Formats: sequence, C-alpha cells, structure tokens
Amino acid sequence: MHKVLAGAATVLVLGTTAAQAQSDWFSQRYQPFAGFYAGIEGGANWMLNRGMGSAYAWPTTGWAAGAVIGYDFVGPRVELEGVFRQNDTYFTGLGPTGGFNASRNLNQVNVMANILYDFMPGAMVTPYIGAGLGIGFVDSVDSFGATNSLSNTVFAYQGIIGVGFNVSSNLRVNLDGRYLGTTDPGSAYGSWKNNNITAMVGITYKFGQPEAAPPPPAAAPAAAPSFMVFFDWDRSNLSQQALSTIQQAADAYKTKGSARITATGHTDTSGPADYNMALSLRRANAVKDALVRDGVPATAISVVGKGETNLLVPTGDGVREPQNRRVEIVVQ
Repeated sequence: MHKVLAGAATVLVLGTTAAQAQSDWFSQRYQPFAGFYAGIEGGANWMLNRGMGSAYAWPTTGWAAGAVIGYDFVGPRVELEGVFRQNDTYFTGLGPTGGFNASRNLNQVNVMANILYDFMPGAMVTPYIGAGLGIGFVDSVDSFGATNSLSNTVFAYQGIIGVGFNVSSNLRVNLDGRYLGTTDPGSAYGSWKNNNITAMVGITYKFGQPEAAPPPPAAAPAAAPSFMVFFDWDRSNLSQQALSTIQQAADAYKTKGSARITATGHTDTSGPADYNMALSLRRANAVKDALVRDGVPATAISVVGKGETNLLVPTGDGVREPQNRRVEIVVQ
C-alpha cells in the first residue's frame, strides 16, 4: 500500500512539473515589433464534391502551395497572398458520342488580399483569424472532360482560423485551416461551385529588429555621510554630545575603508569677522583632534574655516544663533 501511495505521489509530482513546464513554455514572451514579413506556405486541399450540369465530379485530396508578403502592425496584419491549388477529379457525364468517364487535374491560382488579427502577438503561441478577397484563375472543363488551363477568371473569397508559433521575434510558423470559395467558373456542362477546404502550414520571416529597451537610468551616486557638531558661544571645546557625534563619523570612515574627511568650521555673526574666521578654524581643529583620538589618520582629515559665511540659519550681523556655531563633518 505504501509503495502504491509513493508511486502515485511521484506521478502527481512529475505530472505537475510537466504541466508547469508546458505552461511556462507557452507563456514565454517575445518583444513584438511592427514590420514587413515574407513567407512560404503549403498543405492539403479538399475541393468539395459538386455537379456540372449533366456531368458529376468526384474530387480527391489535392495539394496547395504559395507565398505571402505582408505588414504586421502588432495585432492586426495585412498581406498579399498567392496560392496554387491542384486536385485530381473524376468526371462522369454525357458527351457528343454518349456517356464517358474521365480523370483530369483541376488547377486554380488565387491572388488574395488578406486582413488578419493576432490575439496575443507577444506570446510564443498566438491564435489568429482572418479573411481575404481577391481573384482566381480556374481551369474550365469542356464537353469531353478535358480541362483548359486557368482559362476562367473569377472572384475569390476566404476565411482563415489558425495559430502561430513565434520561434523568435523574426521567425514564425503558422498552422491554419481556411475555406476558399469563388464565383461560378463555368464549364461545358453548366455552372458549378468551386468550394475548397485547405489545411496550410507556413513559415514567415519578419524583417528588422525590435527596438532596444532604453538602458536603466544610472544610479544616483550615494550621498556622502555627513555629521554636525555644535558649540557654545565663543567656545571651541567639545561637549559630550559632540564627542558622540564625532565617534559616529570615525566609525563611518572605518566602514568605508578608504576615505577622506572634511571638517568645516562655522560661527554665528556676533563678533568681528576676522575673529570669527580664527574661531571657526579652532573649532574645526578641535574636531580633527577628536577624530584622530578615535582612530582616524590625521592625513585623512582636511580642515576648513568659513567664519561667519555660509550660515545655516540666515541672520543679521551681531546675532548669536546656536545653529550657526557648528562644524560639518563629511566622510567621502
């Protein structure tokens, strides 16, 4: 019993895997693009039984071959198609000297303008339908059952249903069935109906290539880590909070492995400009010394003094603004 259950489980898993693989294969997609295509096609043709006045004909399975050129709008398609069809036909009837039996080839050439529609143009497998109108050149049949090559010109029409297999964005294989009819070709025996069922296999090649997808936008460079240390008025000594922030900057440097640090000192607008420039440098150097104590090489640190320029909070002259008394630490 256990072996039976194990075998059933194995079959179920294999069947599920095969079904999934088949589903994945059919759902593969290609990048469709508009363009001209050309191809060849061929298959079997069945000319339906029909009477010819006093004669009767029994067509056999024949063959068809042709070529096509068209333009694919991605979904809708338009094309010009030429197909030659031939069927062996057996005649029974009355001639000038009495009854007769005859076997003849019936030939026809149809030149059709087709409109088709692909339902899933980007998928590996795409069903399609279509219809066409055109002209046909069909053999006539004389009173002795002989055929006169393509001597009748008739109006032709057809309906198409099929499925396409996109081997690649350029190469496609089509399998379809179609009904083709024409107006009465006429014969020495009277009128007859030219009705055909054709099973066709075709291969087409689309010229050109799909447009290349635009490259992804370049990633924005990562912003350099930055830290801010603040000071009391007219001071360059570091608070405990400032020392903690400097330690974070040192850790960021060590994480990068190879970097440079810029320490830029600032002041508020209270006091003379020359004094503030010197004070901003003292503040920047105090931060540098703390970074060195935290393990950052002195050679990796640049010190800049900005004085009372580049204010974080714009103020008038002589204003004590805590946000402007700072050193900005940038790890690059």
